[in-house]
Amino acid sequence: MDQRPKIEVEAESVDLRLDIYLAEALGSRSAAQRAIEAGSVLVNGGPVAKRYRVQLGDVIAIEVPADIPIVQSSRSDLSVAYEDESLFVINKPAGLVVHPAPGHRGETLAEILDGSTAGGEPGRSGIVHRLDRDTSGLIIVARSEESHRLLSSAIQSRDVEREYSALVIGHPETDQGTIDAPIGRDIRVRTKMSIATDKPREAVTHFRLVEALPDSALLTVKLETGRTHQIRVHLAAIGLPVAGDPTYGVESAFGLKRQFLHAQRLAFDHPITGERIDVSSDLPDELVLALALARASQVE
Repeated sequence: MDQRPKIEVEAESVDLRLDIYLAEALGSRSAAQRAIEAGSVLVNGGPVAKRYRVQLGDVIAIEVPADIPIVQSSRSDLSVAYEDESLFVINKPAGLVVHPAPGHRGETLAEILDGSTAGGEPGRSGIVHRLDRDTSGLIIVARSEESHRLLSSAIQSRDVEREYSALVIGHPETDQGTIDAPIGRDIRVRTKMSIATDKPREAVTHFRLVEALPDSALLTVKLETGRTHQIRVHLAAIGLPVAGDPTYGVESAFGLKRQFLHAQRLAFDHPITGERIDVSSDLPDELVLALALARASQVE
């Protein structure tokens, strides 16, 4: 039985060339091409050409190169902000991948919690919504089929409040605002998401200024929709790139080794009891330090 990690193609990636689809995971487009040509990549169980265009629902399996480091985590590394028989709210650390994907070696959040979650696709059991690997903070994980169905519905109907803390380079023109700009694959750099896209999907982000700093600003950001990289793309689009973000922002600002983006609050009605759940998470230590540097210094 093939034990390669598998991932299912989602809507925003449809019609991408396979080598472009795998470029981010494997480090470059040329690395992806080498893996495809070596037979390390299977689509729906069989080999395809690098020019193959991925389709919705395609299952891609990849033999992860040995030079990609293994990331090991365990249940004991996780901070549980809320737990009952229906769901977890996990305080995910930066660096932990939520569910299996090509190019990742080592455990994911879904795998660490395997056996105590339910609902959703194989390999993503219990996962209701996503956080990027290098975004820390709160994420809901279902423990039963019914809670997964109801929580997923609440996410789709925008009944879950999701607030993030973001440190951006520059200052917003107003103390609060809304970014309403569809997002899809960038028309030039297909491994990135962008508002300059030929396949736009609705994306709405709200922000509020918390603190203006010498060269940066601390914002509270609320998601109305949940597109891939939405906050990072939207803030960059209005001239406020996220500090520490190597893809859309300013890498290494204030000593950061990751983007300054933290899912600080989740509020939603319990899927079974209807009780209002409102959970908050403090900034992790590395973001507290970066914020202190931002308050005291200028971006170099």
